Amino acid sequence: MNIALDPINLDRIRAVIAEDLQAVDQVIRQRLSSEVALINQIGQYIVGAGGKRVRPALTVIVGNHFKAAKVDIHRLAAVIEFIHTATLLHDDVVDESDLRRGRNTANAEFGNAAAVLVGDFLYSRAFQMMVEAGSMPVMQVMADATNVIAEGEVLQLLNVHDPDTNEEAYLQVVRYKTAKLFEAACRVGAILGGASPAEQQALADYGMHLGTAFQLIDDVLDYSGDLHDTGKNLGDDLAEGKPTLPLIFAQREGDDAQRTAIRAAIEHGGRDNLARVIEALNATGALDYARQAAHLEADRAAAAIDGLADSVYRDALLQLCVFAVERRH
Repeated sequence: MNIALDPINLDRIRAVIAEDLQAVDQVIRQRLSSEVALINQIGQYIVGAGGKRVRPALTVIVGNHFKAAKVDIHRLAAVIEFIHTATLLHDDVVDESDLRRGRNTANAEFGNAAAVLVGDFLYSRAFQMMVEAGSMPVMQVMADATNVIAEGEVLQLLNVHDPDTNEEAYLQVVRYKTAKLFEAACRVGAILGGASPAEQQALADYGMHLGTAFQLIDDVLDYSGDLHDTGKNLGDDLAEGKPTLPLIFAQREGDDAQRTAIRAAIEHGGRDNLARVIEALNATGALDYARQAAHLEADRAAAAIDGLADSVYRDALLQLCVFAVERRH
């Protein structure tokens, strides 16, 4: 990373927007409310799980940089979090996951049907709130983003258990499924603040590269993280048969035995071959390769906002570039 800053943690970045994040949390809790008791129960369970809330923080940071109205910032940041949470609920059902953020997933706790339906509720509530914002450009960005995210989900499904997935196909899934919401979060903040088209595009580019860096590090942590830090089991992606960048690289650079072990692990899923796969990843330098790719994306994110006026909010965006690649969770 080419940005010279002191060691970064997320609390330090959040401190700049602490009051706004409290307001966003209040909006989230208010708008999760429903006359249907099970929605309230699952909604409160999800909120109680916490999370980094990076995506809504991006809307807050960018909106504040451009001096957008606070009520609009808080509403749209909550919209971003609702959409993100809906995707997580659906992801966990599709992936048959039972652990997230260090505790049972909503589907493990309440069942698949309830998790899917509450995810649908969050999507529809998010669009109600977008209409309230009264901005057609914001609606356009969010409608396009949710559509692309859904395409990314399907693309990932097609890649599951396919050991021939290449780096290009993998990165397309990342940009669609993960990075698109980072991009939308930043662009919406810029739109709310009346940023110029060039500024909106710069922030969108920043979000896309930042989101890609985040996902690349997530893929590294899946084979090198600690349950206490990540809140997820080691080897979850492998268990689900997902061909992520470390596996793709190790297959490309490994010997016959390493390629055979990785192919079998992707094709069959599970954790039976986890030790052999991690050994192959370390031997081929696959985790370092993925980290380097993440650093490159973070550098591109920082470069995208070179022309942005100096402010504490621009500094926070740059600090997020560092956090994205240095984090342990």
